Formats: sequence, C-alpha cells, structure tokens
Amino acid sequence: MATKLGILAGGGPLPGRIVQSCLAAGREVFVIAFENESDPKTCEGVPHVWMPLGKVGATINRLKAENCTDVVLAGPVRRPSFSKLKPDMRAIKLLGKIRKAAGQGDDAILSVLVEELESENFRVVGADDLLGDVVAPEGILSDRVPGEIDQKDIELGVRVARALGALDVGQAVVVQQGVVLGVEAIEGTDALLGRCQDLKREGQGGVLVKLKKTQQERRADLPTIGADTVRHAAEAGLNGIAVEAGQSLILDRAEVVAEANRLGLYVAGIKA
Repeated sequence: MATKLGILAGGGPLPGRIVQSCLAAGREVFVIAFENESDPKTCEGVPHVWMPLGKVGATINRLKAENCTDVVLAGPVRRPSFSKLKPDMRAIKLLGKIRKAAGQGDDAILSVLVEELESENFRVVGADDLLGDVVAPEGILSDRVPGEIDQKDIELGVRVARALGALDVGQAVVVQQGVVLGVEAIEGTDALLGRCQDLKREGQGGVLVKLKKTQQERRADLPTIGADTVRHAAEAGLNGIAVEAGQSLILDRAEVVAEANRLGLYVAGIKA
C-alpha cells in the first residue's frame, strides 16, 4: 500500500490533479496550502491546513504529525519579499542559505527546500512520479502541424529559453517571425502571453516555447501547460506551443489537444 503523501500546494491546477489522482488510487494525502498562493479548490474534501509562507518548521512538524513519508512540491509559488516574510525559527536558521540561493534564482531556493525536507527523512517526489500520463511526449499532438516559419521560430525559442534557463530566470519565451516578443520572468507564462498579445507583429503568428531550466531540480516546478495555456496563446494570436518532451508536463492532455484543435493551434513535444 502506498504511503501517505504530503502535498505542498502552490498555485494552479497541478496540486488538485495530484489530489484527485491519489484519491482515485486510494492513497491518503495531506495538503499544506499556502496563504494567498494555493487554490482553495485543491483542499476541498481532503485533510489540509493553511500555512503562511515562511513557516518552515511548522510545515515540517505538521507533515510529521500527519505521518506523511513522501512529499511533493506542486504548483508555482510567487517569491515573497524578505521584508514581508514572518519566518519561524526553522526558517530563520535557513535564511542565510535562502538569501544566498535567492541571488542564484528560484531553482536554487527550491533546491534548499528539497534538501531541508530530505534532512528530515521525507522522500521528495516529483509530480511526474505521481502523474505518469502528464509527461509531454515527443511529436505533434494536434491536428495542425508547424510550418517552416514556425520551425524556425521554435529553434530560436529553444536557444533563448536555454540561455534564460542557464541564468535561472524563466522557462518560457514567445517568438514570432524570428523576433523575440517576450521572455518569462517572475510574472509567469499567462502574464507573458498577455503581454505579448499587445506586441504581436502583423502577419504570421508566433510560438510559445517552454523548456526545463538547465540545472533545474526536476522534482519541483517542471514546465507545465494546460487548456488555459492554449486559450491564452490563441488570445495572443500565436500559431502554437512547443514544450520539451520528457521534461515538461501537459495537464489533461486530451482537453489540451481538443482545445488546440478547436482554436487551430499546434501543440508539439520537442527534443531540445
């Protein structure tokens, strides 16, 4: 029988998908929901507690009290200002590591948190370990196929996204006709697409490219798209989306493909 899973729930739909998958399999879960970050729907009908960011010790103690042995970090969490954090004693002891990691990027901070959980003998697992069907396959998933201009835009997007990832800045870039319309930073993919809607050039549409960062801790914050991403890409006037095969997550793949076909976009899993 599978052990009890602790879910550190960030924003977006991914934590809820994990909850539903575990319940369907008869696995017990306990959700740590973070104030002003987690979707309240994630916690509906399951044991949970709301926790302020910065309560590292309280989070670990609650996971232990709930007899969780496995832990997953799922969904994005906006990086808070240090001046607004109210850390507990465990977090205060970690502040030196976290401040140093903050200068290196979000992935470095996640790595510190993973190490801290592992030091308490939790087994940290990835969302892809729990939802095997969400890992992006290689190939074209949609009816529409990228054309020659699209392929060139994808290639440029991959190069730019690789450079971004090496600096631990973001995972996504939008390219149209060989021009970079925008890159993802702290705002996230949806906001990036909203920004690019006003920057789109006349003529042939563009592409959203999402890749895993070069040194990324793959058990936390893998590049993720869902049906909402497809709709936002369509609103931005793009031709399609390309994600890194084997290193990205596609939530509700059938819905994503159906929405892409309805809106006339392509969705591709690429080797990068």
